[in-house]
Amino acid sequence: MADQTAPLLDVDALLADPATRIVVCCGAGGVGKTTTAAALGLRAAEVHGRRTVVLTIDPARRLAQSMGLTELDNTPRQVKGIDTEATGGELHAMMLDMKRTFDEVVQTHTSPQRAAEIFANPFYQAMSSTFSGTQEYMAMEKLGQLRSADEWDLIIVDTPPSRSALDFLDAPARLSRFLDGRMLRMLMAPARGGRSMFSLVTASFGVFSRAVQKILGAQLLTDLSGFVAALDSMFGGFRQRADETYRILQDPQTAFLLVAAPERDAVREAAYFAERLVAERMPLAGLVLNRTHEVAFDTISLAEAEAAAAQLDAEGDQQVTAEALRVHAGLLRQIEREVRVAARFTDAFPQVPAVAVTAQPADVHDVDGLRTIGTALAG
Repeated sequence: MADQTAPLLDVDALLADPATRIVVCCGAGGVGKTTTAAALGLRAAEVHGRRTVVLTIDPARRLAQSMGLTELDNTPRQVKGIDTEATGGELHAMMLDMKRTFDEVVQTHTSPQRAAEIFANPFYQAMSSTFSGTQEYMAMEKLGQLRSADEWDLIIVDTPPSRSALDFLDAPARLSRFLDGRMLRMLMAPARGGRSMFSLVTASFGVFSRAVQKILGAQLLTDLSGFVAALDSMFGGFRQRADETYRILQDPQTAFLLVAAPERDAVREAAYFAERLVAERMPLAGLVLNRTHEVAFDTISLAEAEAAAAQLDAEGDQQVTAEALRVHAGLLRQIEREVRVAARFTDAFPQVPAVAVTAQPADVHDVDGLRTIGTALAG
């Protein structure tokens, strides 16, 4: 469970506040970010009457299944069958398609002819699908698009299942620096002058050029040069839009929720992210500690349960009772361990509100399950 000394996170106040326009759920992979984001979206729509969209970047498609949708794609889809009659809220959901989002960026910021050239370029085809950092950058692009449309009361973002949660903040800057960097501008220069890249590089660098071609391959360099030339009109825009979205993330309208499980690595990752948010002056709203445990009654302590079970074992009687006491003792040990692990975060950030969500008996796979999680999040 969450450290009882930490202030309680008031999730309902956060979701009901019209000044809260974006909630970003962050954390390590496998801690329940997707379920948390979906439950928050459902509660915002059903309880607080907000027109909400949940943007997930999770390829597991659990969000679509839990909301009764056959599929999610790059376009928001309304979730039907939820209880919003009294509040007038709406819930929409979508899943980031990073290649389609990249295509939309190209189509928006260049001519149809130039867009066709870019789409046909092998380097672009590879980059838009698999290049490191593209997913996180396009998540930023999509968030910027949703915010600029100004048709949602609340946008909830389920961040990418990256190895490190910090990738969500770091990767867009890395990719925009690459797309708007000195090396690509150097490669673009010969295309602007009407000469091939190879004639310029060979004349200038000789042996170095041949070595680079040998390592990277002449075709890759040709594809890269063509990609850079076709993208000429878009240079500067990548970094500008990333910077604009970054400023949105720093605005008080945005609330970051760190999601963790009561496990050492997950809590450590949440602490790293909290340090980064503080350093970047981004609004940290609180910690959600998922999959914690509790006991139905706490009148029997750990020591008492173990002693009673040992006594019953010695007497050779009431073995069912002895086993129940051992289960109770094991659960108390697990809770103590969870409190110690959670304290690594709450001790470092004592002013950050926290809320604990107990482990569910089964995986959440429908709206009722999300509703239960939402109630638990609300304390």
